[in-house]
Amino acid sequence: KNFSERIIRNFIFGGGAINDTIIHAGNPNLPFGGVGHSGIGAYHGKASFDLFSHQKSIVEKGNWIDIKIRYAPYKGKLGIVKKFFKYLS
Repeated sequence: KNFSERIIRNFIFGGGAINDTIIHAGNPNLPFGGVGHSGIGAYHGKASFDLFSHQKSIVEKGNWIDIKIRYAPYKGKLGIVKKFFKYLS
């Protein structure tokens, strides 16, 4: 048990099986897939749906701070932005 815990804690991998080979790959309730160059991520069930879904952020109501510098024309506004970022740093 200690050896298994050390392996799990010290190595990065997508999934595995203790005292077996690839039994975890056949379980549709477990995410399966490699890490980094070894795969595209986890898939099976909800993990598969999440992996192949494109999440999109939408803001319906704008910010209450609606300053004119946000909109075109931008001529003459760059100096204000530079001063603001200089103030922040």
